[in-house]
Amino acid sequence: MNRRPTRGRLTPLQSEVSRATFAQRFHARVGEPPMTYLTHWRMLLASEKLADLQLTIAGIAADVGYGSPFALSAAFKRRYGLSPAAYRQRHCRFGGGA
Repeated sequence: MNRRPTRGRLTPLQSEVSRATFAQRFHARVGEPPMTYLTHWRMLLASEKLADLQLTIAGIAADVGYGSPFALSAAFKRRYGLSPAAYRQRHCRFGGGA
């Protein structure tokens, strides 16, 4: 799960067990539920991509698996307390890429 994480990428991993069993095993191994892990992974990728000032927020949203920049912005704000644009402005002042 190191590229573009989506729910669909989890499906092959759980094809032989129930969702509940998969979630329980995932949590036991990783330390958090699958969707929490996925959300954190997406936010990490998005925060890294924000350093590249050539990328738009809409492009970053698509790259990390969100259907719209609004969906990314809502999740990002829950995680970091700032919108992606505000995060970029605060943390990526000198950038032109990561």
